[in-house]
Amino acid sequence: MQIARSTSPARPIAPNALPPLRGGIILPRFRLPQTTGGMALHLFGLIVAAAVLIPVGYLVFRAASGGEAAIRYLFSGRVMAIIGNTVVLVGAVVGAATVLAVLFAWLTTRTDVPFRRAWLILGLLPLVIPSYIGAMTFAAAFGAKGYLQQMLLPLGVERLPSIYGFFGAWLVITLFTYPYVALPLRAALLNTDPALEESGRSMGLSAFATFRRGTFPQLRPALGVGMILAALYTLSDFGAVAIMQYDSFTRVIFVQYTSSFNRGIAATLSLVLVVFAFGLIFLERRIASQKKNYRAGVGACRKHRVVALRGWKVPALLFCGGLVCLGVGVPGMVLAAWLAEGAAAGVTLPLLDGALLNTVTVSGAAALVVGVVALPMALLAVRSNGRWGRWIVQITFLGHGLPGLVIALALVFVAANALPALYQTLPILIFGYGVRFLPLSIGATRSALTQINPRLGDASRSLGLSAWQTTRRVTLPLMRAGVLGGMALVFLNTMKELPTTLMLSPTGFRTLTTHLWTAQTNGDWALAAAPALVIVAVSALSLVFILRDGAGNH
Repeated sequence: MQIARSTSPARPIAPNALPPLRGGIILPRFRLPQTTGGMALHLFGLIVAAAVLIPVGYLVFRAASGGEAAIRYLFSGRVMAIIGNTVVLVGAVVGAATVLAVLFAWLTTRTDVPFRRAWLILGLLPLVIPSYIGAMTFAAAFGAKGYLQQMLLPLGVERLPSIYGFFGAWLVITLFTYPYVALPLRAALLNTDPALEESGRSMGLSAFATFRRGTFPQLRPALGVGMILAALYTLSDFGAVAIMQYDSFTRVIFVQYTSSFNRGIAATLSLVLVVFAFGLIFLERRIASQKKNYRAGVGACRKHRVVALRGWKVPALLFCGGLVCLGVGVPGMVLAAWLAEGAAAGVTLPLLDGALLNTVTVSGAAALVVGVVALPMALLAVRSNGRWGRWIVQITFLGHGLPGLVIALALVFVAANALPALYQTLPILIFGYGVRFLPLSIGATRSALTQINPRLGDASRSLGLSAWQTTRRVTLPLMRAGVLGGMALVFLNTMKELPTTLMLSPTGFRTLTTHLWTAQTNGDWALAAAPALVIVAVSALSLVFILRDGAGNH
């Protein structure tokens, strides 16, 4: 029997006709069907992106009212110096935070460092300490006439190097932002397939070459998300740079908004900050170009081989101990000292039960709302076929790069002029939190979604389940840890948010941060220590929730 052969010439296969190769295996791609559901998801993303762009629209309006004075100020030598200061600070913080995070995440996930679980929890506790509290305590500990100088005075040390300026701002922000890089990086290290590393070693590759060619590509999405969050946090932080007296954009913008009659200048500076945020978002897309880092094979994934540190145990312990001492020990001891000094002086501490209830309630509501909004946005980021869907999601990251003061002023302007019924109400306050912290939830949810093999969804639909049933019964249970982790991140960041809370809270609505700010403004350090310690204690509970699934088993 002869087999008939086709006489038609073979057609070339388009370069993008086949799914990408991962380790020699052809994997199916995530696809967002061009159906009513897919169109609805894009429409929802556009609405969310438009809501996040409200502060940008306000800045454009205000900058236009600044006139020629704002333009001249923008190109002055002072602004050029501020741009240089900001670029140097962001670069230094992101670089140092990434180095600390990589070492910390690797030591607490892959090595036999003693007390690994304790170092993990203590090392991530700086995440729950607001940067302005950290700056206040570092200034009190290491500043002129601080606690350290008083301890060294009997030894003849009358003056210490100044903690203020670039060094102080860099040190404080680095210590309180490296957990943003360490958390997603640690999750990625736990979820990588050890078979890739074993294959690299079996082919004669060195440990470094195995990491570079096998492990690092799987870590790029998590590393990109962490670095962009750290950079945007540094751009938008006001408390640390203000207390450390370092002229970055946020400090100068605050001074212009509060002391100048021409707010157009402050708005123009804020628009420059928006340009910086856009640049960082584009850079994150380049770093985290790999959208999917799921396992290609089937079956149970083996545990990673624990690396024996041997002679490196002592340096590893010193590294972990130094991080905990600076990031947790210094703020904790200073706050405890303030509280003890106040008690010795007979200071009556206010009851904080009402403020605590208000803080937990509004933070929980914000976390729930943001978590619900972040879920479809993460789906759009990962499963969108074109660039438009992913860029829509990237636009929402702008809110995390704007100072809370700018977001609050924009929403005050919009509410007072267009929606007076929402002015100084809880909905507008929660909306402000959402604009500010939505990227945190999207990042965690998107990272969890990229680790789900699309074959599971294909198998579900082949059994007759609809797209909605597949999402509800397959996708959501698998990404639950990421969704809840993102909500927990929003909760703890909302608890310590200061400018948005001060300007958007309803009249008489007292929270822990408003108590803290009032006491700090009046110089009542004992009264400031009480709400600060409560913020740290309650926020730490959400951190334990984030680590519950991973820390207990590794």
